[in-house]
Amino acid sequence: MVARLPDAAGDRPGAYRCAGDLLADLDVLARSLAACGAARLVRTDVAPVAEAVRSFGFHLAALDIRQNSRFHDLALSQLMLAAGVEGAAEFPDWPESRRLELLTAELRSPRPFTRPHLEIGPEASAILDCYRVVLDELDQHGPGGLGALIVSMTRSLSDLLVVYLLAREVGLLEQDAKGVFCRLPVVPLFETIDDLEHGAAILAGFLDHPITRASVIEQARESGEPPSVQVMIGYSDSNKDGGILASFWALHRAQEAMIAVGRTAGVRVRFCHGRGGTVSRGAGPTHRFLDALPAGSVSGTLRMTEQGEVVSQKFADRITAAHHLELQAAGAARRTLLDDRNGEHDPPVAAAMDRLAAASRRTYAELVTADGFVTFFGQATPIDVVERSRIGSRPSRRTGARTIADLRAIPWVFSWSQSRFYLSGWYGVGSGLTVLKTEDPDGFDALAKAQQIHAWPALHYLLANVTTSIATACPDTMAAYAELVEDEAVRARFLGAIKAEYALTQQRLEEIYGRRLDLERPTLARSIELRAVALRVLHMEQIRLLRRW
Repeated sequence: MVARLPDAAGDRPGAYRCAGDLLADLDVLARSLAACGAARLVRTDVAPVAEAVRSFGFHLAALDIRQNSRFHDLALSQLMLAAGVEGAAEFPDWPESRRLELLTAELRSPRPFTRPHLEIGPEASAILDCYRVVLDELDQHGPGGLGALIVSMTRSLSDLLVVYLLAREVGLLEQDAKGVFCRLPVVPLFETIDDLEHGAAILAGFLDHPITRASVIEQARESGEPPSVQVMIGYSDSNKDGGILASFWALHRAQEAMIAVGRTAGVRVRFCHGRGGTVSRGAGPTHRFLDALPAGSVSGTLRMTEQGEVVSQKFADRITAAHHLELQAAGAARRTLLDDRNGEHDPPVAAAMDRLAAASRRTYAELVTADGFVTFFGQATPIDVVERSRIGSRPSRRTGARTIADLRAIPWVFSWSQSRFYLSGWYGVGSGLTVLKTEDPDGFDALAKAQQIHAWPALHYLLANVTTSIATACPDTMAAYAELVEDEAVRARFLGAIKAEYALTQQRLEEIYGRRLDLERPTLARSIELRAVALRVLHMEQIRLLRRW
């Protein structure tokens, strides 16, 4: 068995193809030893090795392949152009019905669009080159070291079916007695609020497609687990799209709706939570995050991203890493058991949350879509410096357009944090709570009561995160950065709106909690107070340098 282990430098004849083959041999060894009375050797020598192989395989971590839906569209458009398909150049902008008609017809055929060495466009070349590497890995070592084909910015069913057509081009689609299936799962990533709201309908159509059904069955056969489908949900872009409150509630409602779709289709929906490292990008205490998830969304399995900026906080040393993993494992087990016992039902303040989220989103949208906002944001924060710093894992903008929509969430949040606005962690909450209090006072009172007695963990988690953002923001420092805005009218209009919403949010939160926020969160207040003087010096120096810039 030692001699048959794969070599990191390359394959050699007789080596195990996948970890499952080694596990099968370890099982033979364990049963043989047990049969001749050597059970102690099984426990001390064989079982630990088998456990390590089950946990890590030959790969330690599986690699997902992720690409934006627009990039996929351009790639397919270029393939269709090479094949002489009419209207191929406009494919990315075709209406959904026409896209589905073409995709449905093409997926009935096994023939590819192109042949080797044919000239195709840059996006098509990039996708096909990537998929060929994936295919080679699958053929040599099986699927153990590979995860899924994730489609960022999934907006429609056709965004997912396009991937099947691209997979067909290199041979990632196969056929057996159950039909055509894809050798890797295709996973939607719903990021904006609108996409989350449409997510359940898109997932239902996707699960109803014959290739998806055959793929789910094949992947369940290989893994030995019940049929399941993975769905990734994005916290960062939904927040940038509609503000923290609307994002939180859209994520909650979307998960509930997709759980129901999965149940109807007879598959388990496994959510991958695309959380970031800050409050406005989905971060927060792990145990509270798990408590806040909708009933039925864990079901014994949990997946989430850990962003680079918090890896050192959670995994820098063995004790901290073990503690964090225990929180995740225990939290997932606890949620699964509680959901099995308590069942699924709407929270008592669901109607109030619907109204609250809608009002909060309107207020947020009025700010970020207003004329002059891009100018204010560009000059009152260090976004231009952040974009040129090349400190992120990806470019700051998806396509290079100078719009808020095209800007990625990481530089968006980082810029507001650097200037102490922390806008993405609280803006719109105060107005939303005010609308609720005015139009539905009973709903507002019910919300306050639910928070004060911690009747609904999700509400406690949300409001605690908003309170953290409000406490960390600093109106005086905001005003100092706003002095960098050259147009006095633009500066006064937007700074006035932001400071007014800040005061309103603080007031409404204190009504919800029944006392001042510094008394509600004394440890946080003390921590901010201790750092205030030093941070003031740093901010003033940064403002001086930005003015020179």
